[in-house]
Amino acid sequence: MFFVVLASLFLGKLSDRIGRRKPFVWLASAMQGVAAWLVWQRRDTRGARVALGVFIVQLTLNGLWTWMFFAWRQGGLAFAEILVLLALILATIVLFWRIRSLAGVLLLPYAGWVAFASALTFAIWRRNPTLLG
Repeated sequence: MFFVVLASLFLGKLSDRIGRRKPFVWLASAMQGVAAWLVWQRRDTRGARVALGVFIVQLTLNGLWTWMFFAWRQGGLAFAEILVLLALILATIVLFWRIRSLAGVLLLPYAGWVAFASALTFAIWRRNPTLLG
C-alpha cells in the first residue's frame, strides 16, 4: 500500500509541474487511493494481487499520458495510450468489484473522467495536427 500512495504522490507532483489539476481530479485521486486500500486490506483474497497489479499499471499509464500529450506533444500516441488506460481502468473496476464492491464503485468517477479526457485528447489532437503530431 505504501508503494501505491508513494506512486500516487509522485505522479501527482509530476502532473502538477506540467499542468494544474482541478479539484475533481484530486477527489478522484483520493477515491482511487481508498479503493486500492480497500482491496489491499483483502490482499490474501483470490485475485487481489492481480487487481492491485493492474491498478499500478493503469496508474503508471495515467502519469505517462500527461508526458505524452503535454510535454512530448504526441497527440496520436497520447490518444492511443489513453484508450489503453481507459480499458485498464475498466478492468480494474471489475477486478476490484469482485474483491470488494465499494472499491469498484469508487473508481467509476475516475473512469468517467478518463472517458471525457479521451474525447478531449482526440478532439484537440485532430484540430491541432501540426502542434501535436
